[in-house]
Amino acid sequence: MERHGNLRRAGLALAAGALVLTGCGTSAGGKDDKDDKDAKTGAAPSAPTSATAPAGASAQASAARLKPGEVRVGGEVGKPYTLTLADLRKLPQSSAPVKFTSAKGDQEHTYAGVALYEVLKTAEPRFDRSKKNGRLRGVVAATGGGDYRAVFAWAELDPEFAKSRILLAVSEDGVPFDDAAGPRLVVPQDTKGGRYVSELNQLWVGVVDPVVDGAK
Repeated sequence: MERHGNLRRAGLALAAGALVLTGCGTSAGGKDDKDDKDAKTGAAPSAPTSATAPAGASAQASAARLKPGEVRVGGEVGKPYTLTLADLRKLPQSSAPVKFTSAKGDQEHTYAGVALYEVLKTAEPRFDRSKKNGRLRGVVAATGGGDYRAVFAWAELDPEFAKSRILLAVSEDGVPFDDAAGPRLVVPQDTKGGRYVSELNQLWVGVVDPVVDGAK
């Protein structure tokens, strides 16, 4: 009888210890103390660090706030800003007769507008001056209506390196563009019209180093 009594007392002690362990540390569902506290207070558990919006989502939301006809100049620049056709018309104008082929056939026009270089220079691109000819690492992405995009090397528009002057056109054959449509990017040296970006809404300046140096 005494032996059976000892076994019964030992079993009760083990059961009590199990209850104590169950109430401490991690629960059977894998929640930690913080999650238990959230459950008691009714607060939602904090989201995991990885649950963030894609980088492109914030950029698209930012672009969506542009008014029709506005062009955002940004990227790796010291003074990002936004401009319109009205702003461009106040600046010194240049004209360029061009010929190119497009989906509509051969095109021949005369455009008037402002040199792209002058517009981007105002934003003060941040090129690495410690690199020899650091500007030659620069790139410009021009985005237009329907998320259409074309990319240029900085040397294509910098007059110290290129003879051709890429324009932000405000008119075609003497007919002004509609303010809500914005300027048109004109590339006189191109024989095809793929980089003639219409309804321009963004000019982004950057460098290729992060892509090239991180390439595998």
